[in-house]
Amino acid sequence: MNDQARRVTRPFRFGVVAPIGSDLPTWRDRVRRIADNGYSTLLMPDVPTWQPAIGPTLATAAALADLRIGSWVYAAALREPWSTAWEAHSLSVLTDGRFEMGIGAGRPGIEVELGLPAVSPAERRARMRETVAALRRFDGPDLHTPVVMAVSGPKSQALALEVADAVTFVLPAEDDRFETTNRVRDFPGGRDIELGQHVAAVGDGVAPFMAPPNLDTAALRAADSLVILPSDPAAAAEEIERRREEIGFSYFVIGADFADTLAPVVAKLAGQ
Repeated sequence: MNDQARRVTRPFRFGVVAPIGSDLPTWRDRVRRIADNGYSTLLMPDVPTWQPAIGPTLATAAALADLRIGSWVYAAALREPWSTAWEAHSLSVLTDGRFEMGIGAGRPGIEVELGLPAVSPAERRARMRETVAALRRFDGPDLHTPVVMAVSGPKSQALALEVADAVTFVLPAEDDRFETTNRVRDFPGGRDIELGQHVAAVGDGVAPFMAPPNLDTAALRAADSLVILPSDPAAAAEEIERRREEIGFSYFVIGADFADTLAPVVAKLAGQ
């Protein structure tokens, strides 16, 4: 029996990346609507200068609606482990355990664009490890902040297998279904780790903060890429069920612009 066959089938849950891209009253209404539509988690990207900082924004969202919150994802290239862990632990405490820490290496070159020293891939992974270790020390024996780790190559996957509760795979847009399936199936299944998927596009739309704006949705469909979902809710639900059955994905993260479009999918599948 292979690793994929040994994995536990997890119930579906759905997250929404919802940066503040408009006036505050509109964003607050969107947060409440996301919660009302049954999404499990409201997530915030780590893109300095484009929006308010993750910590206070997520704390505000948690006060607006009864749903989980999380970083999608803290960029290790920009962050020192101790202070990131302190912020993550603080959000867990202030939300009564509703925070989950997403963390990854960070987009290549992001730190240089912001005027910071370049950080090597090895140092990024070291920071990720140190951040989780510091978080566990802050949490102590009575709290466990879930960690979702964005992974790409074998070294980051090995780290996630060691310290994370869930993983999301950084999938090249040009990968087809076969390549993605093999990539995820190669991830060891010895531990029960939730498998999440970052969905960058729905129908003909591309989510801000989740992919380059010039991403070619027609090319994605032609390549049978899994970074896109159909905009028709029935077709999207069928595709999501297929991805869990064939690959093991159970946590799907979309952009806020598509939250209303896929609300019927969430109503049908969340918790199933």
